[in-house]
Amino acid sequence: MTTGDPFGRLDDDDYPAYTMGRAAEMLGTTQGFLRAIGEAHLITPLRSAGGHRRYSRYQLRLAARARELVDQGTPIEAACRIVILEDQLGEAQRLNAEYRRAAEPANPTIAA
Repeated sequence: MTTGDPFGRLDDDDYPAYTMGRAAEMLGTTQGFLRAIGEAHLITPLRSAGGHRRYSRYQLRLAARARELVDQGTPIEAACRIVILEDQLGEAQRLNAEYRRAAEPANPTIAA
């Protein structure tokens, strides 16, 4: 049963809207590359009811960054590890900024 606006999910970065074929086409790569970065644990596509891999925009951004590194000569396993670490760093920086913003009204005398 679907509730609310069925098109609202189109703005959801984590919604698995893209088939493997479409994802590979958008990235200018092969389906084998997508399987390889899945095996390297960079992304884990969701499966449709029929068992087909489905990718989100967030996963496609990670895949695009991995492809960029591989195209520069980085081995795929190393590229995946780099992308995972970059993603973790970005999330940590985002959380740190969020915590700082939350702390500012409580103690405005603390210098940044």
